[in-house]
Amino acid sequence: MSGSERRTSLSVMLIVPDAAAAVAWYRDALGAGVLWDLGGVAGLELGGAPFFLHEAVPGRGRERSPDAAGMTTTRIELFVDDPDALVRTAAAAGASDVDEVQEHDVPWGAHRQGGFTDPFGHRWSVGDPTPLSSHPG
Repeated sequence: MSGSERRTSLSVMLIVPDAAAAVAWYRDALGAGVLWDLGGVAGLELGGAPFFLHEAVPGRGRERSPDAAGMTTTRIELFVDDPDALVRTAAAAGASDVDEVQEHDVPWGAHRQGGFTDPFGHRWSVGDPTPLSSHPG
């Protein structure tokens, strides 16, 4: 990359009550790869897309896990070739509030999407990759 080129990356850090349990669940339920694990803080990836975990720190009220806060304000969007399989696998591994994959009519055609809430309170939407390659007008 030359000096005039810029690279931007965006990721999410999920606050969880137990980082070791979260690493194990995301690895086993979603097939996440572990980039690094410092015990309490970990870097994971799904299909090359990185995301991070941070164990909740007592007294740091602005960074509570969704289960401690009683809600989540962020939905994680995951795009995969087979959303049905991933939603089924997550459900079998203990995800809750499972929404089966359905077809949605959107400006660029059909988009298949479902979702679940992971055991740590984070809401995931899982869909096919059409929104990444389509340009709704």
